[in-house]
Amino acid sequence: MDALIKRLEKLEFQQRLLLGMLPHTGHEFDKLIIEKDLSEQETRQFHEMCERLNKEYEEQKAEGFVFYVPLFKEFKESLHPALDPKQVIKACVKQKLYTELMQLLEQNL
Repeated sequence: MDALIKRLEKLEFQQRLLLGMLPHTGHEFDKLIIEKDLSEQETRQFHEMCERLNKEYEEQKAEGFVFYVPLFKEFKESLHPALDPKQVIKACVKQKLYTELMQLLEQNL
């Protein structure tokens, strides 16, 4: 059992080293997910939340809304506790994920 734990610790260390070697362009959000140790399910929940918020944004925009602070508040409250809203928004903008929504949320930082 100790050998297995040591191998896992070694893999985690090597993963951290590899993350440091990645360029900081193109996959900022993916890198953040790895750094914050989110699972596939937690990442899927994030994407589902963004899809829902994006739909809400489109509906509000169609109705003529210009004040989106409640949308930002909902984003912040729904975000996984390990994630910082500012970091996530900036990473998503750079990775071009939910671009219009994230640019809107970025205005509320």
